[in-house]
Amino acid sequence: MSGPPEARAGRGRHVGRVLTAAAAALVLVALVLPGAAPTPAALLRLPVDALAGVVLLVLLPARPRRVTALVLGALLGVLAVLALLDLGFRAVLDRPFDPVVDAVLLADAQRFLAGSLGPGAATALAVAAALLALALPVGTALAALRLGRVVAGHRTAALRAVAALTPVWLACALAGAQLVPGVPVATAGASVLAAGTAVGVPASLRDAGEFAARLEVDPFADTPGAELLTALRGKDVVIAFVESYGRDAVQDPEFAGVQAVLADGTRRLDAAGYGSRSGFLTAPVAGGNSWLAHSTFLSGLRVDDQQRYRILTGSDRRTLTSAFGAAGWETVAVMPGTTGAWPEAAFYGYDRVIDHAALAYRGPDLGWATVPDQYTLSAFDRLARDGDAPLMAELALVSSHAPWGFVPPVLDWAAIGDGAVYGPLAPAGDPDEVWTRGTDAVRAAYGRAIGYSLASLVSWVEARGDDDLVLLVLGDHQPLPVVTGEGATRDVPISVVTRDPAVLDRIAGWGWETGLRPSPGAPVQPMEDFRDRFLTAFGPREQPA
Repeated sequence: MSGPPEARAGRGRHVGRVLTAAAAALVLVALVLPGAAPTPAALLRLPVDALAGVVLLVLLPARPRRVTALVLGALLGVLAVLALLDLGFRAVLDRPFDPVVDAVLLADAQRFLAGSLGPGAATALAVAAALLALALPVGTALAALRLGRVVAGHRTAALRAVAALTPVWLACALAGAQLVPGVPVATAGASVLAAGTAVGVPASLRDAGEFAARLEVDPFADTPGAELLTALRGKDVVIAFVESYGRDAVQDPEFAGVQAVLADGTRRLDAAGYGSRSGFLTAPVAGGNSWLAHSTFLSGLRVDDQQRYRILTGSDRRTLTSAFGAAGWETVAVMPGTTGAWPEAAFYGYDRVIDHAALAYRGPDLGWATVPDQYTLSAFDRLARDGDAPLMAELALVSSHAPWGFVPPVLDWAAIGDGAVYGPLAPAGDPDEVWTRGTDAVRAAYGRAIGYSLASLVSWVEARGDDDLVLLVLGDHQPLPVVTGEGATRDVPISVVTRDPAVLDRIAGWGWETGLRPSPGAPVQPMEDFRDRFLTAFGPREQPA
């Protein structure tokens, strides 16, 4: 560096001030990030952790101060990473991040991004996220070390600042002051997150043993196949999961189009001789992780995280599917979103899995949603039955999976063919572009996609149904919080459709309402209760109260 010593010293002081300001900003953001809303105004908060940290660093001798600053700074960086993950999980799955059970979901997120954005972009984002996760603890540790030196060199000024700001923090805390709704100005977010993590990690580890113990309690584990599902003998039972079909779709006035499809579908099915009854189930998840809802529904146990899912699918728990198999049904899963190995199929008890490859779709590439729902239903008719036994099938209908980029019309069934008919109908451009157009556009796209899925099902029952069909159609979970808003329930609609009044009589005690659209006051049961209620209702046992 050139110039006179005074100039060099001045530049050094300027650089030092800039570095100190940057260190303070980094530490402050890391402290206020836990519990913040994803807006800049939510970062305008006063963390009591900072006040306590200043006092601690001022009072410590030099060597312990340096060690303490590095350790606390690194811990703060780790908490910042957890806070960012927490923000993402709340935005997508409407729940906080659990480091014990949710780490495996990061790989699933990578696969989803690869399907939506392409492998190159997904890899770049993963590398950037990994670098950020490594850089934050290092950066906050160095920042805390620098701030420790600064406050130690200005002890009186630092303690006076703490003395002045502490009453401000107390006043804001007592008054509940907020600049952003739900985000208090006075915060202890980093300390709360650290304490919650310290308590939550052991609780998550204990839950594994407790859940494994619940697996052993199964009232239907030893029921002979001859005594299972006796009231459905000879029926073809189809369970259709509609992606992200939640309570909001059937009761929020903004989704009047969905509700019109349900009203029209009820009229059309009535005219075709079908009765329908509907209620609600409370799903274990929201926004995503559909496989956890499927496993909850089929196993009769609440499966709300990957740890429980892993334990469940490694067990010999009797599922609704395996109960049908034991009773003589041919069991089939139609999984258009499954593009690789699915070892869990053996646990569920499926005789066959018709995945994306087996569907032989020759239409446009639709990313994660893979194929239009009407094509899935058409291929199911061609491929599902492999003998004379009655059929039990689970269908995953995925057209309503975000970002809802392609919502075709319901076509004549004879025109579906190998799916090439959808080529001219598919829009050009990036399907993820909907996220840039605002909440109203996102909600409108969701409503159109749900309406299409339900209209496809109604048309399929009209065209392909018969006297032996029993259709269960339900949502797997509510959609993303950007669609439902804050405070939404986790309820999903469920309907049974059949021409046989004896089937409907078996569930009369459930109180489900007539038609495909349950009212806001329709009965609600936990999704994990369904397996036992269903097996009881359609077996030789006494009906539940």
